[in-house]
Amino acid sequence: MQWSDVLNDPSLRDLPYKIELDALGRIVMSPASNRHGIQQAKLVQLLSRTFAEGEIATECSIGTHVGVKVADVVWMSPEFSRQHGDTTPYPQAPELCIEILSPSNSPTEIQDKVRIYLGYGAQEVWTLAEDGRISLFGPEGQRPASIFPGVTGDLRL
Repeated sequence: MQWSDVLNDPSLRDLPYKIELDALGRIVMSPASNRHGIQQAKLVQLLSRTFAEGEIATECSIGTHVGVKVADVVWMSPEFSRQHGDTTPYPQAPELCIEILSPSNSPTEIQDKVRIYLGYGAQEVWTLAEDGRISLFGPEGQRPASIFPGVTGDLRL
């Protein structure tokens, strides 16, 4: 299955699940809780206060060698937006990708997503734990501080 097939399939439009594709084009679904949606909204608010320019998106699809991955929240620079517009899925990751952790996520799955987003161009990846703690990652591993100006201190929601 291709990502355009997922987008155009009426039977998949109203599912209460986050949908991704694996490397073989198979649908992978993760249930979304109300807590997840609330945390997405809080992250959007945090990013809108932090970044004066650029675009913020939720459920951002990124085409990768292991299928289409969907970041919960992203920030993309004006340059990224000019280059890619609303291409779906994006052929590379926006500069900042954020994953909201849930009980259904395995540590390996999250480590793989962090690695994939960074490998596809993200400059930084954040994970949001259930306790509200935000961890930051770059190609070198976990970071004590963000590389983005204006992002300071111990990040929590």
